[in-house]
Parts: sequence; structure tokens; C-alpha cells
Amino acid sequence: MLIKNISVLYGRELEYIQHTNIRISGQFFDKLDTTLKPVQKEEVHDCEGFLVIPGFVNAHTHVGDSIAKDIGIEYGVERKIHPVMGFKQKILQNTKPSHLTSFIRNSCISMMKKGITTFVDFREGGLEGIDILQKAISNLPIRSIILGRIDYYQGRKQIKKNTSLPDSKKNELFTLLQKCDGLGISGPNENSNPVLRYYSQTKKLRAIHSAETIESCEISKKTTGKTETQRAMILKPHFLIHMTHASKKDLLLASKNKTSIVVCPRANASLAEGIPDLNLMIQSGCNITIGTDNVMINSPDMFREMDYLWKVSMGTQKKRVSPKSILKMATVNAGNMLQNKKLGSIQPNNLADCIFIDKHEIDLEPMHDPYASIVHRASETVIKAVMIGGKIVHGKI
Repeated sequence: MLIKNISVLYGRELEYIQHTNIRISGQFFDKLDTTLKPVQKEEVHDCEGFLVIPGFVNAHTHVGDSIAKDIGIEYGVERKIHPVMGFKQKILQNTKPSHLTSFIRNSCISMMKKGITTFVDFREGGLEGIDILQKAISNLPIRSIILGRIDYYQGRKQIKKNTSLPDSKKNELFTLLQKCDGLGISGPNENSNPVLRYYSQTKKLRAIHSAETIESCEISKKTTGKTETQRAMILKPHFLIHMTHASKKDLLLASKNKTSIVVCPRANASLAEGIPDLNLMIQSGCNITIGTDNVMINSPDMFREMDYLWKVSMGTQKKRVSPKSILKMATVNAGNMLQNKKLGSIQPNNLADCIFIDKHEIDLEPMHDPYASIVHRASETVIKAVMIGGKIVHGKI
């Protein structure tokens, strides 16, 4: 396929190229050059007036919550989404798998329409939870990174006693990891040090919630004398979720260990838990990505997430943040986080996952700064097409 006369945000620095041609071969970007000509029987599209950008990577979701949109909107974290006591768990346990599958599928379709080509889901419910998600997306082209977990949570007494993971749960964990892409752990406050160390020995992706609330930070210090992030690092995670109340010392620890951070600012705000300190994260050298978190709290919309993160960070910290850096968090940085060099940017040999945007859309024209336009002016309405693996999966060009 040859895409002619198009603007592009190119490479790992999202360099704006005003006018070029792009060849796509199979699932991958092949060449980019103004001199490219069609070869025999090649599909050709003239995309004058379009801007193509990398597909968004939604780095943290709980799509199982799709069945419970806006229920208990007035409640806080513990009552709402605690992995043991939260009413979300009761709703999921009492929902027919067929109903849950249907609503998860709808959320995934919604993500594709909004330019999300890959999502990373924390999948509760053990093997059954993984099966439900895989069934929901079985005939959808969206890329999924499924991080499962076994239904095993420890209390403070077990954590203080350093209680190990039971053998039956070790066997369950082994079986679970055969069916998913890694582990998505609820948090340090539900796991002892020996359990976290055992999880750290697994060979797939590992991620964990950390420092989401002031209360969770205080519980960690009171129970173990360590910060929640210090204990989370026992897992040797590839990335940490939230870090809303992480100290500079915690952030430097994450940066030193090359552990990425996924921020979910709209979820934090809707739960009245605060806003992540984006400037401090940047100063600490962290690789930052963006997620939309629980569908019961937020729509899975990266346009809204980027816009909110950009403005609320500047508003609370009174320091400028470049819109280009925000856009990188939703694309390039996520590829780094997932250790997938073929994901998150438009360049030769990378997966052809991208969004075609109409530069002449009424909300964007005239587009003087493409990064700012995408971050705080664009929405689903400016998307003309979404491509995943070299195939148009939504819209047309």
C-alpha cells in the first residue's frame, strides 16, 4: 500500500514532516520518501490534507468495569474499587459472563474509534477473567496486553509475618501465565515481601499499582516502615501505575531501575485523590505513559486524557509542559515501556498502527502547531481512519 501526499509525525521524536509518501508492506511501515512511486498492482491512496500519527497506546485499563459505568460516582477508592472490599468486585462476581463479555467488547470498539490501537489491561478474576476478555476481543483487531492476576490477597498480619505464597496458588499462577502477557498486581499493601519476590521471578511483564492514595501510602509505612513504592519495587516491575503521591525519592528509585510510570489523571481526579506531579516525574528522569484506568470511572479516551493531563499539570504546578511531550507519553513512551521497539512510532520496520487525522477539520484548521492541536483540540470527530497492522479497521482513506 502506498500513502501519497500526507503529513506525518515521524520517528521516536515525532518529527513533523509536512509532505511525504509512505509505503506499507504487510503489517509494517516500509519506506517513507517523497520520491516513492506506485509499483504494479499496489493499492494507492492520495491523502492530501491528512496528518498521520502513531496509534495511541492506552497503558492502563480495567475494561471489566464496563458493566458498571458511573455506579457509586460519589464513593472513594476503598469503597469503590478495593480488590477485596470494593463493590466493583461484587458487581463483577454477580454479572453473567455473557453480559460482561458484551460490554467489554463495546469498550474495545470505542477505543479503536478513538484511535487507541493497543491497550494494557489489568485483568481481575483469574483464568476466567482472562478468558472473558480474550473472548470479547477474539475477532477485533485491537492489540491487547493482558496482565492477569490470581485471586489471592493478604492482610496486614500476613504481611507483617512475611507469609509466603501457598503452593496451590503457585500452581494457579503458573497456569495463568500460560494464557496472558504478564502480571498486573493490585498493590504492595495486599502482598507480603516473599509473595512479591516470588512474583518477581516470573519472566513476563510485571506491573503494580503504587502510591495512588495518601491512605495507601500511610498504610504501607505503618505496616512495614517502607514506602509503598519501595515495596512495589520488590516485584521488579516493568512499570508502576499511578504514583500520584510518590515522593521525589520514590521517583528517583523508579528512574534508577528504569521502571516506567503510567499516570491516570482523570481517574485520580474523579476519585478526589489528587493529581500526579508530572513535572517532578519528568525532572526525575522517569519514562511516563498515560492510561485511562477504570471504565466505570472514565471513558477510554486518550484525547480527553492528554488534554486534561496537559492543562491540569500546568495549572497546579504553574510550569509549562510541552504538548509534544504529552503526545509522546501516549505513543513513543508506551512502546519503550512495553519493551516493544516496533510499537509507538511511525518509521520503517515498525508495526503500521496509526491514526489518519483531517487537518482541515473545523476544530483544527488552521493547524499552526500539530502537537498542541492533537493534545487539546482534537477528538474522535477529527479521525478519518484508524489502521492496525497495515489494515484500516475504522473509517476510510
